[in-house]
Amino acid sequence: MTTAAGVAAESVTHLREATNGGWIRPLITVFAPDAPGRPGPRIVSPQLVSYAGHAAGRAAGGAVTGDPNNADLTRLARLLGWPRRQPLWRFDVLPLIVQTPAGVSLHELPADAVLQVPLRHPEFRWFEELGLRWYAVPAVSDMYLDAGGVRYPAAPFNGWYMCTEIGSRDLGDEARYNQLPAVAERMGLDTSTNRTLWKDKALSELNLAVLHSFTEAGVTITDHHTESERFLKHVEQEERRGRGCPAEWSWIVPPAASSATPVFHRYYDNFDQTPNFYRHPAALPVALTEVRGLISRAGPGRRT
Repeated sequence: MTTAAGVAAESVTHLREATNGGWIRPLITVFAPDAPGRPGPRIVSPQLVSYAGHAAGRAAGGAVTGDPNNADLTRLARLLGWPRRQPLWRFDVLPLIVQTPAGVSLHELPADAVLQVPLRHPEFRWFEELGLRWYAVPAVSDMYLDAGGVRYPAAPFNGWYMCTEIGSRDLGDEARYNQLPAVAERMGLDTSTNRTLWKDKALSELNLAVLHSFTEAGVTITDHHTESERFLKHVEQEERRGRGCPAEWSWIVPPAASSATPVFHRYYDNFDQTPNFYRHPAALPVALTEVRGLISRAGPGRRT
């Protein structure tokens, strides 16, 4: 499959089959490889599903409605003709952006291919009023697969979520949705000083809400304590068979309760071996530059 429309259609199929009614299936979809003088297709979107980051103008102080991590991706979608619907929402699903030798194009994802989970807390009834949600399938799509010396520039893959990926990072990070202050305020915590550990308390409740909501919705998810134990068991099994297990410490150790998990207390050899996935260098900036150049050459009032 080499056309943008074909890549987008198969990516939608990937999402539907991976979602599997909530019982998430780990999948890889491998598209056409690079060949001499004939590059394979590429997916510019970092994940098959992502939320828009609507950047306000300078007059509004540069605020972002949605996910600030995707502000540039949203800007690219606008250049490609994605309409600016009103009102802007914090959880607008972005279209998939695909790059082929024919150019860069966007493709809307059907609603039935994107399972989303509204978040609520098992004890705090006010939590639903925060209006938080997250999508069920984390499908990484901006990496290339190197296998046997052949490079496949589009090979989206997914597992299922660990709660800290959503609660601690996506929703908790200051540079993302920055929800810790809002949760702490509703909990009545003293946020005037770090010594009250209000961030730690709010973070725990945010992660608990993610775990509770996904479980209640029948969507596969795991916690960082369980996965830490599973990973070390995997490492031990590999070592007993005389195989190494490459790992990056900062990726393996969870961002919450780090030292309370067994993976914190040891180091790992992070060696390179293939088959493996690698990041495309500067995929998004390159696509932005290409599209801006096409629009500039097309002249005022015209879109390419």
